[in-house]
Amino acid sequence: MRSEVEELAPAPMQGRPFIVTNRLVLSIALPMTLAYLTTPLLGITDTAVIGQFGDPAMLGGLAAGAIVFDLVFSTFNFLRAGTTGLVAQAFGSGDGRAEQASFWRAFVLAVGIGIVLALAGPAVAWAGTLFIAGEPAVNEALKSYVIVRLLSAPFALANYAILGYVLGRGEGMLGLFLQIVLNGANILLSIWLGLVLGWGIEGVAWGTVWGELFACLIGLTIVFRRFSILPRLSMALILDRTALKRMLAMNGDIMIRSFVLLFAFALVARQGAQLGTLTLAVNAVLMNFFLVAGYFLDGFATAAEQLAGRSVGARQRKSFVDTIRLTGLWGFALSGAVAVIVILFGDALVAFITTAPDVREQAATYLPWAALTAVSGVLAFQMDGVFIGAAWSRDMRNMMLLSFVLFLAALFVLPGLYGNHGVWAALHVFLIARGLTLAAMLPGRLRQTFVDRT
Repeated sequence: MRSEVEELAPAPMQGRPFIVTNRLVLSIALPMTLAYLTTPLLGITDTAVIGQFGDPAMLGGLAAGAIVFDLVFSTFNFLRAGTTGLVAQAFGSGDGRAEQASFWRAFVLAVGIGIVLALAGPAVAWAGTLFIAGEPAVNEALKSYVIVRLLSAPFALANYAILGYVLGRGEGMLGLFLQIVLNGANILLSIWLGLVLGWGIEGVAWGTVWGELFACLIGLTIVFRRFSILPRLSMALILDRTALKRMLAMNGDIMIRSFVLLFAFALVARQGAQLGTLTLAVNAVLMNFFLVAGYFLDGFATAAEQLAGRSVGARQRKSFVDTIRLTGLWGFALSGAVAVIVILFGDALVAFITTAPDVREQAATYLPWAALTAVSGVLAFQMDGVFIGAAWSRDMRNMMLLSFVLFLAALFVLPGLYGNHGVWAALHVFLIARGLTLAAMLPGRLRQTFVDRT
């Protein structure tokens, strides 16, 4: 029985040489950018549905529940990212057995974690009420939403694994199709159950459950049809101890990275709150520009994941280098365009988000900081994609921790000297440090991975 390490390092003749072109990069990046941009539509729809009931407590419970789920599901995003990297390497090596095995390991892990989360619904809801510390009516709405929606966890996490498999093969359009199916079904079902049938916040939650199940069935149908024409894998190969340990180690590194990232953003919000409620509101409005830019940059990070992993599997150093060059060029071009748009039209966008005159006025002062986060974050997004695809997760974790220490130092010093300008400067330090520290690791990793290889 071969180990995962052996599966991902086949003989040179098994590799699939390929050329990384602008067209290839865009064939992955553009569909996935559109796919990621569909995600906010679900939150907007849920808010609009609950808003029709005119109950502030229900809206508060929905918003609080969304925070809980952002934390829970972001924690397990490694099921998508890690699967993309491992499948991409297997795809590059031309080893269909390794592709299947990597998918099934992720799928089994996803369903297992999802079942635990579904059973832990009441406990998660209770913890959420303690964290939010809202009024009784808000807490009740939050509990109703969280307990029902967590029933979707096995399907939602399975969808992570399915999307990771699809993206690992570089099938951006199929990934877009799956995300449209998922979010489209969620939106339609949430409207029908929550508004038409009048189930309220529980209807919105049940809409997500059934939407995730529907998307999971569609995705599994596609995967099963693929695998049905390939030799069936033995359970022993899927449960290979070495392969499982490697997958879990990689996923653990990605999870730590995600935790630190979320904590850093939480600290930015907290520091803004220390400077006053108005500053907190201003920063919350302006962070939307960074989050939207992140959806665009995620598309190119996904392209970097697949093409870097495929290059490692195919043992193609030139393809790997071309991946870094082209995803970097497109990333900086796109982020520059986003920054210009925000600077030129940011005041109007802020006015669209909020009607508060004081928030609008102060937001204009800090708008350039928010606009340039896209540029500061390009290298961090790209390098994350490259390191995930190449399965260099330990380096990614360690450089994230190092960057976080630098961020803490900046956050400790700069706000005291420059107020909210210092808060935004610290965020830029964090983004730039993440990109530069990972880039500094590249030469050594390239020599180790592609030694004596073309």
